[in-house]
Amino acid sequence: MRESTKGRYAIRVIIDMAENGESEFHPLHNLAERQGLSEKYLEAILGVLVKNNVLEGARGKGGGYKLAKPAAELTVWEILSVIETSISPVECVADGKNGCDRADVCPTLPMWKDLAKIIKDYFTGITIEQLARKAPKIARPLCNEK
Repeated sequence: MRESTKGRYAIRVIIDMAENGESEFHPLHNLAERQGLSEKYLEAILGVLVKNNVLEGARGKGGGYKLAKPAAELTVWEILSVIETSISPVECVADGKNGCDRADVCPTLPMWKDLAKIIKDYFTGITIEQLARKAPKIARPLCNEK
């Protein structure tokens, strides 16, 4: 299993929101600046998270993005499962797959299923609040500073 940059950036920006006011709307340009990402790329990631009810989005003055639920209730699994194409260790145990034509005789299938469950349980057990508390505190510029 290898996470994409989209998955890593999604988690990173959501931690940023939790650290900087989880119930507040964060303008796209502020998030992009703090994370060192392009607005266009970040907007595509955040759009997927809004569509899947991980974030809320609002347009106009005072708008931006905010967490759809408290950071203490939002898990890494919820984020990765909507951003990543697959989090499974092998294709035959990916969500929605029925395995392969050798599933009934495959000696390794139980191992891969167990690993997939371990991965899901692991990421389900980590909340954004936990990650935000452990995040190194670095000096971040104010949004209007250059």
